[in-house]
Amino acid sequence: MVDVSRDNPIGVFDSGVGGLSVVMEIQRLLPQEDILYLADGANFPYGDKPAERIRQLALGAAGFLIERGAKLVVVACNTASTAALAALRETYQVPFVGMVPAIKPASAATRRGRVGVIATAATVQAEVLEELVTQFASGVKVFTQPCPGLVDLVEQGQFDSVQARNLLRQYLDPLLREDIDILVLGCTHYPFLKPLISEMVGGGVTIVDTGLPVARQVERVLLAQELDRQSGVPGRVTYFTSGDPERLLSVVRKLNLDGAFVDDLPGKAPERLSTKQ
Repeated sequence: MVDVSRDNPIGVFDSGVGGLSVVMEIQRLLPQEDILYLADGANFPYGDKPAERIRQLALGAAGFLIERGAKLVVVACNTASTAALAALRETYQVPFVGMVPAIKPASAATRRGRVGVIATAATVQAEVLEELVTQFASGVKVFTQPCPGLVDLVEQGQFDSVQARNLLRQYLDPLLREDIDILVLGCTHYPFLKPLISEMVGGGVTIVDTGLPVARQVERVLLAQELDRQSGVPGRVTYFTSGDPERLLSVVRKLNLDGAFVDDLPGKAPERLSTKQ
């Protein structure tokens, strides 16, 4: 088992920049924690790959973070959480926190019993989404909408472009016609589009994403395992990427995020790195 202490960092990974939305929530809730963020840009996106391939990539990404001391790893991707969370927990002895679309809180909050979900095609088609609806949305109508192209725009830092507006209008209009009052953002990339989405859906629709619930789960796990950092010194974020460093750096700058950018992985796919503890 990896020797970890309270002062070790939290690890977070995604195929691209989407997981930064989770990092931002962790920073707000746990400002004293150090964070290692890995964007697996060489393998972006995960959503169009077979489940076994995603498991391999997730094992490599988690192994990379654990080798650098991660005391807990957040799988900041719905697709990777669905495909790989069980394998990650079987392989490594640090705790993992995954992501699922926020069907449970959305179903509890809806007044009209009508919930919309926007997500990648892979998430919309995943069995886990159907299971969440069956388990938590009894008596609630859940309308799902796959959103091809949105993730790519966020990767490019297009949070309020004409293209983003056009795609969102195309995807949101069918859900609004169903008279939804809750909209679930079922992808970690989508919170960066939240101002634009809010403008389009209006005040009658509440937007729900999983960033804050995941941050709260991270806090609960750290406290339960006595891994929470005790220092009052603000933590820092260190960024890694297996893809184009400039792409990740440009989005980090656009979001005004602080931290160190470590350009030591260009072109190297995380699955080539050791997955041993």
